[in-house]
Amino acid sequence: MIDVDPVPRPPSILVVFPATGTAGPIDGVALVTLDRPKVLNALDFTLIAELTDALETLDRDPACRAIVITGAGDRAFAAGADIRELAVQTPASLLADDHFHRWERIKRVRTPLIAAVRGFALGGGCELAMTCDLLVAGEGAQFGQPEIRLGVMPGAGGTQRLTRAIGKAKAMELVLTGRTMSAGEAEAHGLVTRVVPDDETIPAALELAATIAAMPPLAVIAAKEAVNRAEELGLEAGLEFERRSFYLLFATEDRREGMAAFTQKRKPAWKGR
Repeated sequence: MIDVDPVPRPPSILVVFPATGTAGPIDGVALVTLDRPKVLNALDFTLIAELTDALETLDRDPACRAIVITGAGDRAFAAGADIRELAVQTPASLLADDHFHRWERIKRVRTPLIAAVRGFALGGGCELAMTCDLLVAGEGAQFGQPEIRLGVMPGAGGTQRLTRAIGKAKAMELVLTGRTMSAGEAEAHGLVTRVVPDDETIPAALELAATIAAMPPLAVIAAKEAVNRAEELGLEAGLEFERRSFYLLFATEDRREGMAAFTQKRKPAWKGR
């Protein structure tokens, strides 16, 4: 009997860097696409591993200063986890394989992450969108944590990040009923940064990313970390962290350049140091 290697699975992630906008390449911006449109970009363990690797690779590249994450097609950002894969798991297999650790690796990416959501962002898809720093949604986007309907609960941050984003009462309703939330409702409750027409979702996210990528890189990294710490620290500790980060930026060339450019009424030239 001859062993035959299985046909390799095509990549689940597409990375374009620099991303391309209506006027051509966008300096400093990467576009990462979840590419499983036949299953509404379901997040299986392979896709999450590829996504984590791609984001960490971009994060190590000083030329990359903002990353947009979206889903292939217009039906879904990601409609949730791959249920066929999850259905065969056991507590022992989940603990031993520990695929879920990659979610925290994504959260530790220092480069700003912007989710561009069209269609469904459910379960793991909603959790991935909430892991990003900003969220641009098309008018037809739907958000939710419907895991309760499968006999389980959110397991990649849904109960924690959704509660911090929209408050306990509304998060409890969504988690316990499994209902979805429209883009307009999500924006009204602070989950979404901006709502745009569906066909403008990716261009709007890329425009936002380009604005961030044009800012001084070290200040962006420090500011992102300080805002994230606001969810984790008490006010006094958060203020101390903010002030220390503010002081440290005064040792950078970009701080000197920014203030000199302001007084000289010219555009600053950031160096990222």
